[in-house]
Amino acid sequence: MSPSQLLQKALEARRRAYAPYSHYKVGACLLCEDGELFLGCNIENAAFGPSVCAERTAIFKAVSEGKRKFGAIAIVGGPEDRPEQELEAAYPCGVCRQVMAEFCSPDFRIFCGRPDALQCYTLSELLPKSFGL
Repeated sequence: MSPSQLLQKALEARRRAYAPYSHYKVGACLLCEDGELFLGCNIENAAFGPSVCAERTAIFKAVSEGKRKFGAIAIVGGPEDRPEQELEAAYPCGVCRQVMAEFCSPDFRIFCGRPDALQCYTLSELLPKSFGL
């Protein structure tokens, strides 16, 4: 699956986001090594602590289904009133990067942006000194 196709799926996931407090909606599409996809969106909570990011939603869904090998993730985000064609790159937060480090290799690919303005990073570029075993 191409990075642009992954980003299109991430846009689909973004439409399901629940962000009544920040009004910043994020979608993610996780590509497993076997080709299976898992979508995630951010889900906020008034207490903030129980909120979860789109990236972790996708990863936790995959892990809960027995998946442990991942090749890439696409992330899109932005203010809820911004048209999809005007979204800017959204990057994973530190907690999401650490969760990725738990389940993904250092060369795991992270695609950010829109299909027409794609940026690609490896996990080791975004989290060079991760905490791990």
